[in-house]
Amino acid sequence: MTYKNLEITLEDGIAVVTINREKARNALNSETMLELRDFFGDHALGIEGLKGVVLTGAGEKAFVAGADITEFRDLDSQQGADFARRGQQIFFLIERFHRPVVAAVNGYALGGGCELAMACHLRIAGEKAFFGQPEVNLGLIPGYGGTQRLIQLVGKTKALELLMTADVIGANEAHQLGLVNYVVPSGAEIAKAKELIEKIASKAPVAIAKVIESVNAYFEATHGGYVAEVSAFGECCDTSDFREGAAAFLEKRPAQFKGK
Repeated sequence: MTYKNLEITLEDGIAVVTINREKARNALNSETMLELRDFFGDHALGIEGLKGVVLTGAGEKAFVAGADITEFRDLDSQQGADFARRGQQIFFLIERFHRPVVAAVNGYALGGGCELAMACHLRIAGEKAFFGQPEVNLGLIPGYGGTQRLIQLVGKTKALELLMTADVIGANEAHQLGLVNYVVPSGAEIAKAKELIEKIASKAPVAIAKVIESVNAYFEATHGGYVAEVSAFGECCDTSDFREGAAAFLEKRPAQFKGK
């Protein structure tokens, strides 16, 4: 598969995957999601001697500033559920990948971008990175696993606060909460990610793969949560509030929600 929105470089066994849609703040459109599915579900499995993957965004402003709202603003509940389910399945490929996947967060990681970072095994944040799940501003909820992984990383109480207020937090607060592993000077994110991958690569590869598998298994009891998220995302897609929220976002005006 030829990638249009992913830029792949391979050096010393480390693949750096850059989401290259800088003009759109690297938003996750359907084409980009399909390319991520192909890379983690097929292409990367055939890279001989692969030590790990660094995932980052093009430019200095955004890692991934969200999903492409224009692609799902008109979905009904069933279409919305299918949309969320496909996204979850792609992010599961990343979460379950047999080599370490490290997010090098070089700017805004919002909505689907925060969900993408959380699907990676480790997260390195630049000093100017920001994280948030602002979907309720649109009359929506996260649909790519965000309601589940945020709980796993920061705990129920703080996850509820961030999900319900749509607050955006900086790199240092994200580190304090356990959302990211390290905060580094801007521009040093990829270097730190590579350093971590090299350290992990000095260990037994089969054991590392089993660590990933076993840690993921700890959360399998929450599988029902992912199913519930899909259903709730779809139901939100049928609401007038979502239509209003999406329109307000695209028209750059405050939303006027009616609760229906």
